Amino acid sequence: MNRILKKRVLAPAVKLIEVENPFIAAKAEPGQFVILRVYEKGERIPLTISDYDREKGTLTIVFQEIGKTTTLLGRLEEGDRILDLVGPLGKPTNLENLQRVVVIGGGLGTALVLSQVKEMHKKGTRVDCIIGARNKDLIILEEEISPYCENLYIATDDGSRGHKGFVTDVLKKLLDEGNRYDRAIAVGPLIMMKVVSNLTRQYGLPTVVSMNPIMVDGTGMCGCCRLTVGGETKFACVDGPEFDGHLVDFDEVIKRTGMYREEEKLAMELLQRSLEGGL
Repeated sequence: MNRILKKRVLAPAVKLIEVENPFIAAKAEPGQFVILRVYEKGERIPLTISDYDREKGTLTIVFQEIGKTTTLLGRLEEGDRILDLVGPLGKPTNLENLQRVVVIGGGLGTALVLSQVKEMHKKGTRVDCIIGARNKDLIILEEEISPYCENLYIATDDGSRGHKGFVTDVLKKLLDEGNRYDRAIAVGPLIMMKVVSNLTRQYGLPTVVSMNPIMVDGTGMCGCCRLTVGGETKFACVDGPEFDGHLVDFDEVIKRTGMYREEEKLAMELLQRSLEGGL
């Protein structure tokens, strides 16, 4: 198990792997995640389940090589095995009784959008999807997502593809044009989800966001993934990872996310030295 069957480069430093694990694939639902270790003394990191195939017994995981563990994960090739893979963890996305939904995916967050739009398509839910990134080269999974959406909009910061600007510009235009949705689902950088939530609050549009704070065990025991939602402490791993975007204290989460920036920088420097030394 945990053998990598397929590997693709989606964008600079962004890779997709299809992993063999029939036990997790049999239970996985949209919105859930796994925790993995690449090697015995390595850290545990949470990664979203982008897609799953119950018949093939596989999971699709998309990640960005941004830290030590994701860099090591990116060095694995087809046929290699991931040491540990635990899941599915977290609560699935609630997609029941929805007639029309707008889904906003920013950057790597677009990976989670795939399983959500596929499931809504099965249920007959009409979906408009907005995908955003800094530039056209960082847009991911557009071809995979498009068949399950009524409309798919692209936004890039530099205007190299689609709307020049942010996903919130596109969302505001849709809402101002009179489009009505039962729910907005936003997945992406914290600042993006905060801005989306602030916008949809003005329109009275219920909004769900997917939170990915610092996490260790994924079972609610370590408390690292705590966040404040509606004035109450919640754990992203067991109470989420999805929460009401209008109730999340984004400023608190953003501040806590940067707690180990120096340690992360040092770990990458040490890893780079090891790789350059051929270790």
